[in-house]
Amino acid sequence: MYELVQVAEHSYYLQCPAKIGIYALNSTDVCLIDSGNDKDAGRKVRQILEQHGWHLKTIFNTHSNADHIGGNKYLQGQTGCRIYAPGIECDFTRHPLLEPSFLYGGFPPEDLRHKFLMAQESGAEYLSESVLPAGFEIINLPGHFFDMAGYRDPDNVVYLADCLSSRETLEKYQIGFIYDVEAYLATLEKVKTLTAVMFVPAHAAATNDIAPLAQTNIDKVYEIAEKITAFCDEPSCFEHVLQQLFRAYNLTMTPEQYVLVGSTVKSYLAWLKDSGKISVRFEDNMMLWETVK
Repeated sequence: MYELVQVAEHSYYLQCPAKIGIYALNSTDVCLIDSGNDKDAGRKVRQILEQHGWHLKTIFNTHSNADHIGGNKYLQGQTGCRIYAPGIECDFTRHPLLEPSFLYGGFPPEDLRHKFLMAQESGAEYLSESVLPAGFEIINLPGHFFDMAGYRDPDNVVYLADCLSSRETLEKYQIGFIYDVEAYLATLEKVKTLTAVMFVPAHAAATNDIAPLAQTNIDKVYEIAEKITAFCDEPSCFEHVLQQLFRAYNLTMTPEQYVLVGSTVKSYLAWLKDSGKISVRFEDNMMLWETVK
């Protein structure tokens, strides 16, 4: 774990739970794409940088999920590096309590206020084209989270963050977190058309051909949508739909799974309603979802 892999002349990534990109700006200075899931990850990153005589200048976060910004505070404190994050992701990075609060839909209980869902605060600044190193490009990748972005570096290596999962991850967990289903599908269709020397997704193997995996993720979205639609053949409340989905995929409920998968299912329901496939009505003060016949 935390093996340094070189994929182009100046481009690297760290093989770890959420891959961290490294780009050598010159013989001494580097920038990171994300920072890992916690202080320990940040410490391991610092040790690897020191082994290579590299100085960390900047962290470019793709989005504000805790496993991508968890090393921010430690690395910024150790190196004085600047941190940039796109749009709303910057606000969540500055105020990490927003993530479990958003997922839970209120002030989160203690079970959800931990490093898996809530990183430490770090001094992030808003990302713009003007702060990028020469030759870098921002690739907007909305859907998984609010304003998630990927990056293309000057070696034509593309860092794709969480816009898709490996086949193994999909088989194990079945339901990946999605904030906006329509935007997510549009992002995957865009990703299918991209070309690069190498693609580095955070949770899948690096590859020079990303289109097949993007299509696998698209297919999984439609598979889940079909199941949810079928569960609504009879008017059903959200909790019942969620329970049915966990049963269908043989998943086990935990506080983390409840908010991550639960939030995702609500996003599916919203998308299906807006596209006219299901409707909503209220009965005995309960919100019920029903397939449009």
